[in-house]
Amino acid sequence: VQLVESGGGSVQTGGSLRLSCVVSGYIYDKFCMGWFRQAPGKEREGVARIDYEGATVYTEAVKGRFTLSRDNAKNTCFLQMNSLNPEDTAMYYCAATPYSAQLYPDMYNHWGQGTQVTVSA
Repeated sequence: VQLVESGGGSVQTGGSLRLSCVVSGYIYDKFCMGWFRQAPGKEREGVARIDYEGATVYTEAVKGRFTLSRDNAKNTCFLQMNSLNPEDTAMYYCAATPYSAQLYPDMYNHWGQGTQVTVSA
């Protein structure tokens, strides 16, 4: 199983980025996908997740600014991040699980390598 994230980068406060995550090699045809982030010196935290039917959950800090969507035909999910601020700076990780899951890292068993998001003031 391979998860590959892309789309990270450096932006100024108020800017936008769109992260993508492509899943390959998964034996399950239905799976939940989540995005997590980890800033230096902090624990990994859940950002958003989407189940196979498209139902989403967001952490409070990103509600109204981030939108998670998926294309099941391409095993890909997209995290649109708007109105970014320096507190969003972190390494962002995509994760997948064949089970129903929420925003807890332990609920996911496959992870990507991460993509860096840096927001400057």
